[in-house]
Amino acid sequence: MGKARKPIQIVILFLIVLFGGYAIASSVMGGDGSLKEGSKAPDFELLGLDGQTHSLKEYKGKAVVLNFWGSWCAPCVKEMPALQKQWQKWKEQGVVVLGVNVGEDRMTVENFVKQVDIDFPVVMDTGRDAVRSYGVSPLPTTFFINAKGKVDSIHIGQLDLSSLEGQIGKLVAK
Repeated sequence: MGKARKPIQIVILFLIVLFGGYAIASSVMGGDGSLKEGSKAPDFELLGLDGQTHSLKEYKGKAVVLNFWGSWCAPCVKEMPALQKQWQKWKEQGVVVLGVNVGEDRMTVENFVKQVDIDFPVVMDTGRDAVRSYGVSPLPTTFFINAKGKVDSIHIGQLDLSSLEGQIGKLVAK
């Protein structure tokens, strides 16, 4: 009778470890994806590479492309030139591209920004507070926030130049 219980105990233990691991990974890497299109974008206060604390409130009345990224994330690195190009194209029309680095130290972020030659504003979410409030998982994730502060659309994964341009065009047209 003892031998018949062993496989069942192993399966139960496996399921506990599996679900526990998922819960821990969701907690550490982000949230539950609870922020939806049409929701009010949560405010944050994060340190920028310029040494100042920045919040979403300071961009009130502007369209914001809020991109969560990490230098270790290959798709994040690949989309940086497209984000830079769209920042250059749309900034005169009141569109802000704001990069939110997730969990890395200032030196790593500064070196990365210089290496990939981007000049749009970058803030650092070292404590992953913004990641949790936005429910970000996985990276990269980009939120398109309209001038009224509502999430117009959410893109999970790497953006290419044409899809990024299309999303910003829709954001500006509203």
